[in-house]
Amino acid sequence: MLYYAAPMEGITTYIYRRAHARFYGGIDKYFTPFIAGKKMTTRETRDVLPENNEGVVLVPQILTNKAGDFLEIARRLAAYGYDTVNLNLGCPSGTVAARKRGAGFLSEPEALDAFLYEIYEKCPLKISVKTRLGISDPDEWDRLLSVYAKYPLQELIIHTRLLQEFYTGATHPEAYALAARRLRAADREQTWSAGTPLCYNGDILSAESLANIQARVAACIDDPDSCDRYGRNDENDSRGETDATFAHPPVIDRVMIGRGLLRNPALATQLRTASLTAADLTAQSQAHSKNTEILRAFHDEILDGYREIMSGDLPVLFKMKDLWTYMIMNFTPSDPSHSPEEPDPDRQSVAKYLKKIRKAERIPEYLIAVDTLFRECCVC
Repeated sequence: MLYYAAPMEGITTYIYRRAHARFYGGIDKYFTPFIAGKKMTTRETRDVLPENNEGVVLVPQILTNKAGDFLEIARRLAAYGYDTVNLNLGCPSGTVAARKRGAGFLSEPEALDAFLYEIYEKCPLKISVKTRLGISDPDEWDRLLSVYAKYPLQELIIHTRLLQEFYTGATHPEAYALAARRLRAADREQTWSAGTPLCYNGDILSAESLANIQARVAACIDDPDSCDRYGRNDENDSRGETDATFAHPPVIDRVMIGRGLLRNPALATQLRTASLTAADLTAQSQAHSKNTEILRAFHDEILDGYREIMSGDLPVLFKMKDLWTYMIMNFTPSDPSHSPEEPDPDRQSVAKYLKKIRKAERIPEYLIAVDTLFRECCVC
């Protein structure tokens, strides 16, 4: 299994990535927050400089609906030695989608098709795609797959939600199963998409949640009728998709983790060791004091990194407070073995620590709040 770290605008900068790779690791690829303009800003340039990303495998992500802009950014990235870029068709932000970028571009399949044709014909780099299932209707997914099947995608990363679902509600592993079926059909037809690797993205928070996703996808492959809601119809069946063809369900061999990794930086390593014996897992759960020490060192390295490149306390605190929105979920004031996924009456108690962190306007005040949190709470 390969594990990828999803990008998060303003949070997963090179400072975060380097610290995460040093203290936790377990990630096979990190993806940058999206680059949106053909004239890369100083901040965007600094974030992709090879010297700022030593020790990590990095894939820059581009967000645009203009082929010329995409190609210009790709040429700049090629000059830094990159061989792959990722196209963002997954961002659900209202301001992004309103400009037909990110997931908003999915509302115009014909325009998207023309865009992909041009960039795949002219781009000097390999191109992977991160996509959602559509805008508001699951039936959109089949049409989008027909577009993707035309091109030599280096990888197709599927966030199994629609744009209008943002990051809430249930994901749709059935859509991932349909993509596997369709790309197998493409494989037989020897189209460009033959052998395209698929990557699953969406609500991977623990070993249990990943196992559940794998089981649901496998069940959908075994029961093709479950794909009906995602566009599988008589026209698709005419391509020769038979139950015998799909008797062996595809293995999810790569996943992208976003909010789950921000909440729990050790998640990828924990997923890699999910097959440990019960005794090993018990020993891990009893090592929460060490987990606390590692998380504090991780935090301090990120803080020091931002203090080196930013002037004044407020810009640094803005970065750190964004990160705490997620990391606070890794703490509990009571049972240190409690899972951050489970409902917990003590969450309100943890919230008071976050409130103090957010109220801080100077770094010394902020550090007092952080010291109190680490002293009085446990890392799950």
